[in-house]
Amino acid sequence: MASLVSSPFTLPKSKPDQISSITQKHYFLHSFLQKKPTKTRFRFKCAAVGNGLFTQTTQEVRRIVPNKIQGRPTVKIVYVVLEAQYQSALTEAVQTLNKDETFAQFEVVGYLVEELRDKINYESFCKDLEDANIFIGSLIFVEELAVKIKNAVEKERDRLDAVLVFPSMPEVMRLNKLGSFSMSQLGQSKSPFFQLFKKKKQSAGFADSMLKLVRTLPKVLKYLPSDKAQDARLYILSLQFWLGGSPDNLVNFLKMLSGSYIPELKSIKIGYSDPVLYLDTGIWHPLAPCMFDDVKEYLNWYGTRRDTSEKLKRNDSPVIGLVLQRSHIVTGDESHYVAVIMELEAKGAKVIPIFAGGLDFSGPVERYFIDPVTKKSFVNSVISLTGFALVGGPARQDHPKAIESLMKLDVPYIVALPLVFQTTEEWLNSTLGLHPIQVALQVALPELDGGMEPIVFAGRDPRSGKSHALHKRVEQLCTRAIRWAELKRKTKMDKRLAITVFSFPPDKGNVGTAAYLNVFSSIYSVLKDLKQDGYNVEGLPESSEELIEEIIHDKEAQFNSPNLNVAYKMGVREYQSLTPYSNLLEENWGKPPGNLNSDGENLLVYGKQYGNIFIGVQPTFGYEGDPMRLLFSKSASPHHGFAAYYSFVEKVFKADAVLHFGTHGSLEFMPGKQVGMSDVCYPDSLIGNIPNIYYYAANNPSEATVAKRRSYANTISYLTPPAENAGLYKGLKQLGELIASYQSLKDTGRGNQIVSSIISTARQCNLDKDVDLPEEGQELSVKERDLVVGKVYSKIMEIESRLLPCGLHIIGEPPTALEAVATLVNIAALDRPEEGISALPSILANTVGRDIEDLYRGSNKGVLKDVELLKQITDTARGAVSAFVEKTTNSNGQVVDVAGKLSSILGFGLNEPWVEHLSGTKFARADREKLRVLFGYLGECLKLIVADNELGSLKQALEGKYVEPGPGGDPIRNPKVLPTGKNIHALDPQSIPTAAAMQSAKVVVERLLERQKVDNGGNYPETVALVLWGTDNIKTYGESLAQVLWMIGVEPISDAFGRVNRVEPVSVEELGRPRIDVVVNCSGVFRDLFINQMNLLDRAIKMVAELDEPDEQNYVRKHAQEQARTLGVDVREAATRVFSNASGSYSSNVNLAVENSSWNDEKQLQDMYLSRKSFAFDSDAPGAGMTEKRQVFEMALSTADATFQNLDSSEISLTDVSHYFDSDPTNLVQNLRKDGKKPSAYIADTTTANAQVRTLSETVRLDARTKLLNPKWYEGMLSTGYEGVREIEKRLTNTVGWSATSGQVDNWVYEEANTTFIKDEEMLKRLMNSNPNSFRKLIQTFLEANGRGYWDTSEENVDKLRQLYSEVEDKIEGVDR
Repeated sequence: MASLVSSPFTLPKSKPDQISSITQKHYFLHSFLQKKPTKTRFRFKCAAVGNGLFTQTTQEVRRIVPNKIQGRPTVKIVYVVLEAQYQSALTEAVQTLNKDETFAQFEVVGYLVEELRDKINYESFCKDLEDANIFIGSLIFVEELAVKIKNAVEKERDRLDAVLVFPSMPEVMRLNKLGSFSMSQLGQSKSPFFQLFKKKKQSAGFADSMLKLVRTLPKVLKYLPSDKAQDARLYILSLQFWLGGSPDNLVNFLKMLSGSYIPELKSIKIGYSDPVLYLDTGIWHPLAPCMFDDVKEYLNWYGTRRDTSEKLKRNDSPVIGLVLQRSHIVTGDESHYVAVIMELEAKGAKVIPIFAGGLDFSGPVERYFIDPVTKKSFVNSVISLTGFALVGGPARQDHPKAIESLMKLDVPYIVALPLVFQTTEEWLNSTLGLHPIQVALQVALPELDGGMEPIVFAGRDPRSGKSHALHKRVEQLCTRAIRWAELKRKTKMDKRLAITVFSFPPDKGNVGTAAYLNVFSSIYSVLKDLKQDGYNVEGLPESSEELIEEIIHDKEAQFNSPNLNVAYKMGVREYQSLTPYSNLLEENWGKPPGNLNSDGENLLVYGKQYGNIFIGVQPTFGYEGDPMRLLFSKSASPHHGFAAYYSFVEKVFKADAVLHFGTHGSLEFMPGKQVGMSDVCYPDSLIGNIPNIYYYAANNPSEATVAKRRSYANTISYLTPPAENAGLYKGLKQLGELIASYQSLKDTGRGNQIVSSIISTARQCNLDKDVDLPEEGQELSVKERDLVVGKVYSKIMEIESRLLPCGLHIIGEPPTALEAVATLVNIAALDRPEEGISALPSILANTVGRDIEDLYRGSNKGVLKDVELLKQITDTARGAVSAFVEKTTNSNGQVVDVAGKLSSILGFGLNEPWVEHLSGTKFARADREKLRVLFGYLGECLKLIVADNELGSLKQALEGKYVEPGPGGDPIRNPKVLPTGKNIHALDPQSIPTAAAMQSAKVVVERLLERQKVDNGGNYPETVALVLWGTDNIKTYGESLAQVLWMIGVEPISDAFGRVNRVEPVSVEELGRPRIDVVVNCSGVFRDLFINQMNLLDRAIKMVAELDEPDEQNYVRKHAQEQARTLGVDVREAATRVFSNASGSYSSNVNLAVENSSWNDEKQLQDMYLSRKSFAFDSDAPGAGMTEKRQVFEMALSTADATFQNLDSSEISLTDVSHYFDSDPTNLVQNLRKDGKKPSAYIADTTTANAQVRTLSETVRLDARTKLLNPKWYEGMLSTGYEGVREIEKRLTNTVGWSATSGQVDNWVYEEANTTFIKDEEMLKRLMNSNPNSFRKLIQTFLEANGRGYWDTSEENVDKLRQLYSEVEDKIEGVDR
């Protein structure tokens, strides 16, 4: 049976944190560790120990020094490996040789790649190489460490007797040398061996081709006479010995090397046996007599076992497939595999454990898991215990190949993790959880294959390096895999599903909140579909409106009163017996039941059951309304009501699966490790063993990824509503008409008169803040008139063409083709050089001899003829795309047989609809070939936009099938996001920023700095405070990350696999300006997803601070030196600039305080921001996680001249979500600056091809005009009824948030909103009747804006609001019924 940890250990005694209860969980934490008294006690505390790295193990546990015997030569071997499984086998081999052989004595020392980050370890490595005979390296794929190894070995290479490097990065492979055999020409020579490395896309096939060579070459080479051939043969034999990995193989490996290459031993004949070859791929079971190459033979053996229980012999037991790494089996480091196999069998599941020696598991998966005759799968779910991507391991992955195999298999695919770079203790004590490199290789990459549930199932012993099972985690992993497998086998009629909706902020008008989703209509459409499909959905009401009524029970019910429908009352005793961790919540919330979700005696579960479907309301965090709790730097644990909800779902309702409905709830943001949780992390405890399916907005891959990693969700994407152009209304529309008449009449006597009308109308529309307008009645020359009109025209074009999502999406209702036009027009507006596609605007501009970039610049400056030409191009592009879409749709506006219609259109040049449309314009001569390529691409995109798989994927997940993975992001930038209904993933975190992102970033940074110079008397800003978001960096492949690098003047350098792990400074001469200092606030989600990139940034900033450059050329150095002197620390520490929340905490809570009106003054909001956002990441001690450095944070912020954020996609803007103002430090910086000056605040807008940098106040105005005050937007929202009122209220609340954090909202925005929603009696009635609770919040928000001094208005307006407030109160409380 599996070995357990051989030593107990003590946790560091840390003072109890005022809010985090994790530190007090010792007694609960290590229940899986054996209590065997031993002499050594390990004490680890990452933050404090030695080097601050993730692992404190050193090479000394892998060093064997023999007792020197006179006359025997010593052979010294130094090895470097990625994982520790070779440690015990090599140690045993060397001990055997030293005991049994007389020809030499062996000294050996081994390093794990990760240990070489530490300076002392690296120096020891270089010293060990100085007197070594043999160097061995394997699986070295982390570039910064590969470079260190290469530099050290290169110095000694000529002196060393042998250098053997097995699959690693090319620069390390080139070190190979065995006699006359060398790989220094790697990638250039003609031999088949070297050709392997030449293929740029070498993918996993590389390792497999290498294995094929290994099998065939030795036989061929044996008969070749030359020494060179013999050396090559011995290299291949070495590889066979190494891959064979057992102590016996390694003994013979060392004998062969010593006898052939150690000069003192060449005269002696040292005999060795050939390598014992194991199967490259096969099936292995610890109790089987041998490895199997045939699944039928294995199953025959399995059926005749005498040691199994009756349960296992049954035909209907679930079958779980396991994917194992061969090296663990052959080196004898397989106890963690044995534990999983035994646990599954003990739970009544059969297992088929397969392995492969290469890095491509797709072949074995198809060969052993799928019946060759019926093509049906032998297994009901699969767990990969390797932790790696299915194809390619740590090297180059081939995700399409992996997905193809997994689609054939069609079962849930779980990728569990053995600890690689940390020991068990180090992981348990780390707040981050898993090591960042392991997150990149073994969490992010398998997600691209559709892998889910990254549960850490095995730890590593610090002394022997062996893996051991973590029994509680193994138990959970196996239970969850069986639960997923059961979904495949249970009948639909018997399946029980818990649908969970959110209510955020907690208010009865907010039940069923989710980004861009009409939640109740969607649930209704899902339930109707499930009912037709055979699920038991008893008593489903007639409409979605009735469904709302039944769940809210009474729309006017107060959220914290029992008027919300109570589905279950859970007594305190029952709650405690069902919730083993309930006592840990008492530190924050007192004894149960507490006062949240309770009636004083019982805990209440809100919701309603329909047959086997339960619709429940997830409780909220519980501390939203408590200003004191919001100030804590770490987040509180869930409250009793929250825990009771999940205990009910799993243990009382007994759900087979839970469906979280929409973006997003609170479960995945509860405290615990960031990734790779232990059994005391709250998300892990709450979700328990229930398979979790989660509908997530396709444009939010970053938070979806957090849900995937922290709540083990199978995330299914849904579409955001189709976008439309904002259009013009009221005064803005009038302005458009005036400008049109100016253009036709400007040369007549009426020109002047029209211009003065334009100026006065622009003033009425409050455009005087955005455009420099002359005084009315001022005499203007023709040129000046054109410029004024051009600037106003440019502004209203910007408003008119702004994209906005209209209405809310309903699951299972894809957009019609006509609704897709605006999306297609925007897809057509981007150049896609990598696919050979030119943007439509640039094709049209070229037709009239203009360059589109040049045209954008002219239009931005207000050059009238450029604005006019751009308008014509925009209109023509829309017309051409509409003409194209009309041709592919039927009379109902549905797309019909796109493929057939497209081929007929693309077949003949004559009737191409876009050509017909262009023939009546000045662009008739546009390049036909470029247009054909572009419209071919748009046709593919159109098919994807109207495809509908959101319901289909949900049903696949509920039936225990594989949901095809796909990227999340912005469908306009990356149409591969479509069709929705895919299992969303982010991207390989080490692949950003890309070269294209760097190009875009340079443009934005230069525009930002130019703009700031204009606003700042010609001076560059010395410091810019900015925010990095997870989703934005996924959508743009790292543009905002690249902006930070370009501000400080460094370039990212990518390695042979396209991964970015290094930066180099650009000279100040080339930069042409000073290096700008930065203060980087990373969102909690960015920290979770891109900790490697935080490491890269921190290294880059510290490197720049240490450059020997004058202060006026390097503001990073200037400020770091000043701060180092003040704080009495070294320059590197003073140059700390990368901050975020404490691990496991998210957001500054400013948004919660604003949404719940639970704050006293702006100072309190600023304290929240400082206490929660002042945790720094230190690349010199990455293992310490996030450490609080508030003083450095405040000092760095106090030098900021500008604050900066990015907007990168049309559907999310400044007032749509509360995250943006939650992270805005504008007013805070003003308070911290010695001169009290307010910093400039800028927003970069890269939502269109014409990137803009605007001030924050310009952006807030643009947002108000295109959303809150725009009839097209608010009517679209109101058409959805109940949810629509809430969306309007949310925009107003977020506007107040901007007033609170930046003071950049103009008075007229509130005034106009009041006119639109309150003064209009008709509108007022609609709002009040659709959702009185949200309407009450809207009135409260207006009164709050006035009371806090953000909106100055007439007494009459305020009185009306107060009176309305009491009317709504009466209505809600039923006074007038």
